[in-house]
Amino acid sequence: MSASFAVLHTGYVGQHTASTVGFIRDGEQLIVTDPGMVRDRGLILDPLRDLGVEPDDVTDVVFSHHHPDHTLNAALFPRARFHDHWAIYQGDLWIDRDADNYQLSPSVRLIRTPGHTPEDITTLVDTADGVVAFTHLWWMSTSTDDPYATDPDALLAGRARVLQIAGLIVPGHGAPFEPTKEPPR
Repeated sequence: MSASFAVLHTGYVGQHTASTVGFIRDGEQLIVTDPGMVRDRGLILDPLRDLGVEPDDVTDVVFSHHHPDHTLNAALFPRARFHDHWAIYQGDLWIDRDADNYQLSPSVRLIRTPGHTPEDITTLVDTADGVVAFTHLWWMSTSTDDPYATDPDALLAGRARVLQIAGLIVPGHGAPFEPTKEPPR
């Protein structure tokens, strides 16, 4: 099986900051990644609707980490299950589970990739064209440094891990890019 993906909004960092918001379709599962800060909520909802998906249709939302620029618009998806590094949340239900190697759907799994924060996770998507990683291990394709990394050594180890798996990186605040196999420093 394989999933498909789209970038709903390409993020950026500066005086104004927005997250890169992703969408993954894997059979019946409709997954949004990092629905955080954007200039206008229509920048998330309009591209989603262009894909034939309404907010109530979204089954799952994944947070790469808990900074507001990656979580602020989660409530746009009232029926979704929410996934982070240690649990699944839906309504008033909290289910403990470790995210490392958690199989979210047949073609989507989560892995722990601390560094930016101790709780960061990466969403790995098996597509017909290879594995795509939605991650905050990179801010954007040109970023080699993370000035806010809580653990730079863990960040480099996470990059090395992801580079062994993925052929396309969707960074936290930029457009997708094909990485080199050397983890940037």
